[in-house]
Amino acid sequence: MPTIPFSIVDVFAEQRYAGNQLGVFRRAAGLTTEHMQRIAKELNFSETTFILSDEPRDGGYDVRIFTPEREIPFAGHPTLGTAHYIRKNIIGHDVPEVILNLGVGPIPVKWENDGGGLAWMTQKPPGFGTRFTREEIASLFGLEPAQIDERFPVQEVSTGLPSLIVPLRQVSDVQACRVNIERYAEFRPRLQSETLLVFAPGALEPGNDLHARVFVPSLGVPEDPATGSAAGNLAGYLARHRYFGIPDVDLRMEQGYALGRPSLLYLRSRDADDGRVHVQVGGKTFDIANGEWPV
Repeated sequence: MPTIPFSIVDVFAEQRYAGNQLGVFRRAAGLTTEHMQRIAKELNFSETTFILSDEPRDGGYDVRIFTPEREIPFAGHPTLGTAHYIRKNIIGHDVPEVILNLGVGPIPVKWENDGGGLAWMTQKPPGFGTRFTREEIASLFGLEPAQIDERFPVQEVSTGLPSLIVPLRQVSDVQACRVNIERYAEFRPRLQSETLLVFAPGALEPGNDLHARVFVPSLGVPEDPATGSAAGNLAGYLARHRYFGIPDVDLRMEQGYALGRPSLLYLRSRDADDGRVHVQVGGKTFDIANGEWPV
């Protein structure tokens, strides 16, 4: 039976068995879309990636990303984790940058040169979409409207995969969130977003700046332990709305604690004079397992 190589890595982790799990499959050009989807469903991680070829095209590596339910054009932890895999297993030596050709276009991933393993992806400039009132959003999460911070908008933001950004007052409000599936089903037609991000200032771990949770029920992910695409959307939101009173953001966001998968995402953004918000999201990746997958 023919096989293709695959690996499991943990992304946005500070140690193994934390962060967000990712399955990476290599030499996948011979697989159909249906076959890739079945594999992603079998693994049942938040996302699984397929590297189509070991040879770059137009300077980047062609990669497809699947949730357990369907293919998506961009996601954060698959981008960082797959770039890590390509650098280590296909290129075979440390290079400063790897470019992935994704559904949203080329996304570069760069590594810091301090040997710490921290990699940064530059996301597309965010677009700022629909705003919603506290009253119509609170019931989605089992909250009272007063638990949502009225100083900042509840708004959809996208750097490639839209997120609904919901600013809460304190960490305990984030911990209290429970997605009301019936209410969500009713509200879903009004949303462009698949991901729902709630956050608050403060953190459970010293040195971190924000505490966040992300829910993706429409893609078969009740809660995600680390979400780079949504983190990039949030970074753009924080800069555009001057959440900290300035147009520049450089902070650490924790996620995944409700799932027992502590994750750390590094956010940088700048609301520039050219009218665009420049966004980077960083994190570390740890190798977990390698093998051959029968196809």
